[in-house]
Amino acid sequence: MPTGAPWGKIGAVPIATVNPATGKTEQTFEPHDDAEVEKRLARAADTAASYRNTSFAERARWVVTAAELLEGEIPDVARVMTTEMGKTFAAAKGEAAKCAKGLRWYAEHAEAFLADEAVDSEAQSARVIWRPMGPVLAVMPWNFPLWQVMRFAAPALMAGNVGLLKHASNVPQTALLIEDLFRRAGFPDGVFQTLLIPSGAVAAVIEDDRVRAVTLTGSEEAGRSVAATAGRAIKKTVLELGGSDPFVVLPSADLDKAMSVGVTARVQNNGQSCIAAKRFIVHRDCYDTFEEGFVKAMAGLSVGDPMEPATEVGPLALGSGRDEVAALVDDARDKGAHILCGGAPDDGPGFFYPPTVITGITADMRVAREEVFGPVALLYRVDDAEEALRVANDTGFGLGASVWTGDDGERRRFEEGLEVGMIFVNAMVASTPELPFGGTKRSGYGRELAALGIREFCEAKSVWEQ
Repeated sequence: MPTGAPWGKIGAVPIATVNPATGKTEQTFEPHDDAEVEKRLARAADTAASYRNTSFAERARWVVTAAELLEGEIPDVARVMTTEMGKTFAAAKGEAAKCAKGLRWYAEHAEAFLADEAVDSEAQSARVIWRPMGPVLAVMPWNFPLWQVMRFAAPALMAGNVGLLKHASNVPQTALLIEDLFRRAGFPDGVFQTLLIPSGAVAAVIEDDRVRAVTLTGSEEAGRSVAATAGRAIKKTVLELGGSDPFVVLPSADLDKAMSVGVTARVQNNGQSCIAAKRFIVHRDCYDTFEEGFVKAMAGLSVGDPMEPATEVGPLALGSGRDEVAALVDDARDKGAHILCGGAPDDGPGFFYPPTVITGITADMRVAREEVFGPVALLYRVDDAEEALRVANDTGFGLGASVWTGDDGERRRFEEGLEVGMIFVNAMVASTPELPFGGTKRSGYGRELAALGIREFCEAKSVWEQ
C-alpha cells in the first residue's frame, strides 16, 4: 500500500444527496478516512483468498437471494434513485427490476461461461481454465446508479472475485444500499464493499497491490486518468466512456415507429444515457415528415417532478450538468444552428432542461464533437445511405448505433460499416445480459455483460498435460 495514502481527504465535491428536482441537499456523508479504507482493503484481500474457493452453486444461491430481496423492495430502492439523481420513479422501478433479472441471469449462466475449454493438441490433455482475479475496483457513474453497478457485480461475484465500489459522490445512499443488499443476501463479509471516497483518492486505491483490476464507466477525462494510473501499476482496465450514438433513418423504414422510438431513445433517463440516441441522421426522402413528427413529439413531452406518474422527463442530475448542456446548446445557436424546440433552461428550482431539437449543425460547433448529456437531439439531413454512414462514423465516439431500414442490403451495409461496438436494427440501443456491452474509439475498450463480460476479470490459464 502507498504510504500515507490520502484515501478520504482529497477532492472538493461533497459526498451528498442533492435532490435534482429541488436543488436542496438532503443528506451529507463523511468520507471514509485512511483507517477505514485500509480496513476495507484488507478485508477484501482476506475474503478474496477464501471466496475464490466457493462453488458456483453457493455463489448462485447468494446472488439469487440478492435478486429476491431487491424484487421485494423495488419501490423503496427506486425512491432512493429518483431522489438522488432525478430519473422518473417509473424508470427507477424499471431499473431495479432489470437488476434483479441480471442477477438471476448470471446465477444461471456463469458456470457454463467459465467451464474448462478443451483444446485439440498433441498433448494427452490440453484445456483453458478460468480463475478469478481477486479484488476488483469499480468506479461507477450516477446515471444508472443501480444497473451500472449490478452489471459489474453480478458477473464479478459469480466468477469468484470480490468487489470494491467507488460510486459517484452524488449517489451515496444508493452505494450503501447495494453493499447492504449483498450483505443481507448472505455473502461472506468483505465480498462487496463500498468506499465513500472522493475521486481524488481513487488513484491511491488503484495503486494498492491488493486491488487486481479496475472497471470504470464515466467521462473521457476519468477514463484517461484511471487507465493511466492502472497502466503504471500494470493492472487491467475496462472502460466505458460514453458516446454520441447515431440514429439512422432510411426511406424503407417504418417511419412512425422510428419517430416514436427515436423520442424515447433520446430522452430516456432524462437524456443522460451513454447509449441514448443523440445524432438523428435522416434520408432526404423522409426527412421532412420525420422532422415534423419528431419535433412535435419532443416538444409535447411532460417535464416535471420525477415522482409524478405523468412526468416523462425529469431534471438533470446535477446543476453543473444542466449548465454544461445549456452551454453546448448556446454555442450551437451562436454559430448558426436552428433550435426547433426547447433550447433554454427552465426557470424555477431544480436542474431542469427541456427536450430540445437542433438542426443546421456544423463541424465548428461543440455539439458536433462532444457528448450532449441531456435531452438534446441533433438532426441531420443526408442525401443517401452512403452519406448517412459517413456522418454516423464522423465522430470520435463508437459506442452504439440504431439503424432503421426495411432493406436487407442496407441492413448488411450498416452492420458491416458502422464503427461502433453495438448495432441495433429497427430498435433503440439497449443493454441486456445476453449481449456484450462496450464500444470502440473514444468510447472505451473491453466488454461488460454476456460471456465476454464475466471473462474480463478472470485469469485465463492454459493447461497442458502429457
